[in-house]
Amino acid sequence: MPYVNIRITREGATAEQKALLIKGATQLLVDVLGKNPATTVVVIDEVETDNWGIGGESVTTLRKRKS
Repeated sequence: MPYVNIRITREGATAEQKALLIKGATQLLVDVLGKNPATTVVVIDEVETDNWGIGGESVTTLRKRKS
């Protein structure tokens, strides 16, 4: 049973976009590894930008600086 974990920042990905991510990740495992889509699990974790750091700073801080 393949398990795929997708982590994105919580910034308004729509239900439709998440559905496409789930469908696409599942299909990728079918196409590349021949996995059964019925037993493929895809989980999307949405992380607040305060809790996601790059280069020693939170994404919130980095984005504020770029605005």
